[in-house]
Amino acid sequence: MLRLNGKNSPTNSRILGLSDKRSYYPLFLNIESKMCVVFGGGNVAERKVAMLKDFGAHIRVVSPVVTKWILNLSRKGKIELLQREYREGDVKGACLVIAATNNRDINTMIRKEAESLGIPINVVDDPELCDFIVPSILRKGPITIAISTSGTLPMLSKRLKEELNRFITEDHVVYAKKIGSFRSHLIKKVKDPEKRAAIMAEIGKMDMKDVVHLSVRELLKRYTSSLKKREYPFEGR
Repeated sequence: MLRLNGKNSPTNSRILGLSDKRSYYPLFLNIESKMCVVFGGGNVAERKVAMLKDFGAHIRVVSPVVTKWILNLSRKGKIELLQREYREGDVKGACLVIAATNNRDINTMIRKEAESLGIPINVVDDPELCDFIVPSILRKGPITIAISTSGTLPMLSKRLKEELNRFITEDHVVYAKKIGSFRSHLIKKVKDPEKRAAIMAEIGKMDMKDVVHLSVRELLKRYTSSLKKREYPFEGR
């Protein structure tokens, strides 16, 4: 029988293979119109470019050989392409760097430059050289879900993404958009945060299916009426 000596004991960490695992802080980063540099031009780099493009980044690709898709993006002016090997200075001005070459020596040099400039870097399939890892991303309308196993088991992240993709329906997307719009109206109309919280708490009690069949105007009308009775009137009318 396997005996564990305590939840967080060094023995447990060794048994579970966790002693050398890094702890990653999850966050959502705004990269819109900011420089992101991808080194490499193969299929992996292509996927990284596609992901960055979806989030509005200004993308620079550095690689002597690239896929047709990356080349076409460059010809259309969608990305910046430097068709050559890495040179020192290529990462200057970037908010993040992804190294997806198949040469660890080059990846290490890129890593050193990025580190010297304080720029976070992801080196594909080489956690030891990474400042951050890229999660499995599920995106539907305003809903974005990032899934990670901290680099331990990427295939599980993929499986969880597939399961969540089946769970998150169009109703969730409509709900997020509609209540997001409603909340924007509240922020403009109701200055008191406690009153806004009370209104959103009432909305939160509604069944999602009921909400998606109402317009924002109908929601505003309904809650203006009910909140007047509770002495939470809209302000600045």
